[in-house]
Amino acid sequence: MIVDAKLSKLQDKVKKGESSLTLSLSFKIQGNIREVFDQKNWERAYNIHDNVFRIIIEISLKEGRKAVLQNKFVRKATLFWTRSPKIPFRIWVSIIKDDTPFYPTTVEEAKSLLFDINKLIELNGYHLKRGSHEFSTDIKVSWGKHFYTNPTVITGRSNAVSIIRSE
Repeated sequence: MIVDAKLSKLQDKVKKGESSLTLSLSFKIQGNIREVFDQKNWERAYNIHDNVFRIIIEISLKEGRKAVLQNKFVRKATLFWTRSPKIPFRIWVSIIKDDTPFYPTTVEEAKSLLFDINKLIELNGYHLKRGSHEFSTDIKVSWGKHFYTNPTVITGRSNAVSIIRSE
């Protein structure tokens, strides 16, 4: 399930002539997937050549009921054989987040990198008309079948924030 979905604004007002509006979206993916994503299951999956876990995250920023911005991004966990002296296990994970690989040193850090989402959303302020605007996001998260999970689609919605466009 998607929990703690929070949309926050970095500014309350957008003035005429300002080109961008920045919003911040954060949420966590909780449930069975987070519990089974551990080192024992990584090793079992690696042994049957199930080496990449992909999460597809789709965000739809809405003004009222109208979608004003669609965004889709992927988080990946790649299992690999390691001989690092810092890691006491044979099979470990790297997390690819925003096209940057991360090498966590603990299982909890790996879960946090993969399942805790913080995303900045840039919106063109020129298209906003004068007055108050209310924004929210619809969130859809999906992943395929793996050794430790079945294909799943979960959805959620953030809170609403108000932005004022002034002259």
